[in-house]
Amino acid sequence: MSSAMASSSTWFSHFWSSALRSKPLSSASDTAVRITSGEGLVRRLGLFDLILLGIGASIGAGIFVVTGTVARDAGPGVTLSFIIAGASCVLNALCYAELASRFPAVVGGAYLYTYSAFNELTAFLVFAQLMLDYHIGAASIARSLASYVVTVLELIPFLKGNIPSWVGHGEEVFGVLSINVLAPIILVLLTLVLCQGVGESSILNSIMTVTKVLIVLFVIIVGAFKVDVANWTPFIPHGPKSILTGATVVFFAYVGFDAVANSAEETKRPQRDLPLGIMGSLLACIALYIAVSLVITGMVPYQNLGEDAPLAEAFTSKGLKYVSVLISFGAVAGLTTTLLVGLYVQSRLYLGLGRDGLLPSIFAKVHPTRHTPVHSQVWVGLIAGVLACLLNVHMLSHILSVGSLTGYSVVSACVVSLRWKDKTSSQASTRFISNRAEGIICLLAIACFGFAAGVLFRFGASFIFLIVAAIFAIISVAFLYLRQVYTDPPGFSCPGVPIVPCVSIFVNLFLFAQLHHEGWVRFVVLSIVTVGVYAFYGQYHANTVSSNVSIIYHRAPAEEAQ
Repeated sequence: MSSAMASSSTWFSHFWSSALRSKPLSSASDTAVRITSGEGLVRRLGLFDLILLGIGASIGAGIFVVTGTVARDAGPGVTLSFIIAGASCVLNALCYAELASRFPAVVGGAYLYTYSAFNELTAFLVFAQLMLDYHIGAASIARSLASYVVTVLELIPFLKGNIPSWVGHGEEVFGVLSINVLAPIILVLLTLVLCQGVGESSILNSIMTVTKVLIVLFVIIVGAFKVDVANWTPFIPHGPKSILTGATVVFFAYVGFDAVANSAEETKRPQRDLPLGIMGSLLACIALYIAVSLVITGMVPYQNLGEDAPLAEAFTSKGLKYVSVLISFGAVAGLTTTLLVGLYVQSRLYLGLGRDGLLPSIFAKVHPTRHTPVHSQVWVGLIAGVLACLLNVHMLSHILSVGSLTGYSVVSACVVSLRWKDKTSSQASTRFISNRAEGIICLLAIACFGFAAGVLFRFGASFIFLIVAAIFAIISVAFLYLRQVYTDPPGFSCPGVPIVPCVSIFVNLFLFAQLHHEGWVRFVVLSIVTVGVYAFYGQYHANTVSSNVSIIYHRAPAEEAQ
């Protein structure tokens, strides 16, 4: 009995010490060796490529569908919803930009930042939550893209009405499965493009992204001449709450700028271009969404907007059928780039975990001539292909975006954590807990108060309770500000630390509370499963790193040479 207890105690001790390990960052020379030895990725992306990558990841079905559907509830005030959601994403993007400019130019994104700022287990949890979002999202986008492709093909007279539903629109089987043949074919083709190399996939993304942006700009210009300003009155027909609720929905139309951070190892000048790429792509998306919102609500009274294709239907109602056809082509281009970038990001995350030993080493292998993580890319395409072929993944939409919101929150917390500077030992000795533990407790408190405020708002509680939650969050931020010493980092610096990252955390968790309750269940269940996988595999195979390593930021070789 005593030996069993001792064995259990030893296992738990090993698990805990492993879970709390942090990752010492690779030096510039290590990154250079990896590239020259053929184990790394090739730096081919410039600033313009990064901006197009971010726009390609964000502008998809959102601009052709979400804009109109939210306007049915928020009225012309949907424009304010996009502004509020965009402002929230700017806070997240500022945090991403600082970390992207300071970290070594290697793959990993939010996972890498968390591994260095906090610990191994938290990083693994962030990866799992993000990856489920990416897998389901890729399958969902592939099915939507297949449906749009069939719609475009049916513009050809002899094909109209002659394409079986199981080809692109999906056909229910046994009430459980939904067969779609075209979606996995599209995924195979895009996976092949991505396996060829980042240069080839970047060219395709650039062409498709420029195409869809030109179509959106054309739609905005043509629609502007059909605007009736009387349709903007009343501007907020259903009150301020409808604006905030709309902001929680349209927030997810901006998700995608984190793809730029995940391309660090393939960027020519990462320390300079990554922050510019992140902020530039996000600001471009905000401008496009606001313009489309104003045009669509000015063309048609918000009550008359369609459910499935509101933008196309608005132009059809004005006798501009040719613009509706153009919108269909724009939707195909938009969904293609969103899917392409999504698959790209997933493979790079798998590559990072394969290198760290938290996943099997096959995911860490890079093709010797293509310089792409072929095994990771094929695995990502396979998972998405199976889901897209057999399941109506739209049914799983309730559990989407959990990973994005939690990942963004942790990234914001990473900025605060990595700025902390230890105070003198005499000051620290008077405390019951360390500076770092005290700071982490404050960050957790802000997250909890943000979630609580979101729950209260969702279920219509008195406004006073929301104010109380916000006040407690402000007290926690003040505690962080007054009780911690912050360093001035080199390179791009997120302004207003710790206030800006803390506001970002509060808003993200507020939005998290607006998700369907199934999303909350998904978060808890996936976290439990992830801890189990880590306990029985990850902790034993992870590359041994010390938790007591000072975090030093390195410039990439290309940057140092300048």
